[in-house]
Amino acid sequence: MQKYSFVLIASFCLFGFVLTAAAQNQNRIFGRITTVDGEEFTGLIRWDKNEATWVDILNGSKEISKENIREARRQLREKSPEKSFWSIPFGRKRSSRDWPDASLSGIRFGHLAALEPTGRNRARLTLKSGDTIEFMNGSTDIGTDNRGIVIEDDRDGEIRFGWRDISRVEFMDSKSDQQSRFGESLYGTLTTRHGYSFTGLVCWDVDEAFTTDVLDGSERGRKRKVRFADIVWIERHSSRSAALMLKSGAELVLRGSNDVDEGNRGIIVSDPGFGQVMVKWDDFKRLEFQPVQSSFSFTDFDGGKRIRGTVYSSQGEAFTGTVRWDNDEAFTWELLNGELDKMVFDIEFGKIKMIQKESSDAARITLSDGRELLLTGSNDVNEGNRGIFIQTAGGEIFVVDWDDFDRAVFER
Repeated sequence: MQKYSFVLIASFCLFGFVLTAAAQNQNRIFGRITTVDGEEFTGLIRWDKNEATWVDILNGSKEISKENIREARRQLREKSPEKSFWSIPFGRKRSSRDWPDASLSGIRFGHLAALEPTGRNRARLTLKSGDTIEFMNGSTDIGTDNRGIVIEDDRDGEIRFGWRDISRVEFMDSKSDQQSRFGESLYGTLTTRHGYSFTGLVCWDVDEAFTTDVLDGSERGRKRKVRFADIVWIERHSSRSAALMLKSGAELVLRGSNDVDEGNRGIIVSDPGFGQVMVKWDDFKRLEFQPVQSSFSFTDFDGGKRIRGTVYSSQGEAFTGTVRWDNDEAFTWELLNGELDKMVFDIEFGKIKMIQKESSDAARITLSDGRELLLTGSNDVNEGNRGIFIQTAGGEIFVVDWDDFDRAVFER
């Protein structure tokens, strides 16, 4: 555990400097919003309250093509006919639930060239690669449940839009050195009660992401609103309270709000090196804030490409080509999901070096920077996996079911 924590923190020390305001803005989502009335506004963007940087994830769901579903059914039926012993079936029998027509998805904002609402709960995404995909509601990021899209326009100031107000959003590299009205992005080191440490951009309660945002609570019956800019650290005090150290030197114990009790929806740490992790209140121990120390910009994202690699079966077979994981994820921008000690991970496939099956219910993920995570709790990494499909250079398609899977090694 301690080794894992050290490696995770060390990866950020490579940056080793505090960014200027202009450099911090390069981290921020920037673009042009065109309204349904034809007006245009350009500036820094805050999306659905909790997404504001290029590494943040736009969540939704996407359709699985009927062709992929048919291919999966055919391949797995031919490869794994139902087995029996003395006429008694055994093994996991697949049902229609194994072949949904849509699945949850997500993409980092840095991969997007444009977004166009195409309905009440749908959007067309144009990626930097030129590919287009359709996202449906699967979160408040897409559709009329969106909590607001705010742009900081140089000319007209801060403007808030609803989903129905927007015709198109074009994303671009920020050359602006304007000061954000929201202040700086929250950044720090989070420690869990199991001893893991994560350093990166922070979103508190899936809501507060900036130094001007406010943490709510009550102290001795008095309501308090504390700006995150004034907080040195936050600790879990109990299931219903949190302790704070302020820059003034004062210490508080707050309760009575989902910012500081078990109603907290989760603390997200975004790591440019893999994606993001969400820590629930029960596992949260401490968060120490510090100035932003990781540098990335819009130009660091390529819009994704096909996942390529070699998949090895437990029988020693090896198949090399383009990979479709879980009959779903086929591009490097897509996310592998899993859990570790109740922490929820979203890992970009482009940041994965190897996936090694550990058991029917777990897989070890080796990241490109050498870190390892043993994940469970998702059909990406357990026997619920709907198949790993490999198309070779000659066009042949092979499928490896989870029962037969050993490991996959991906190309960069």
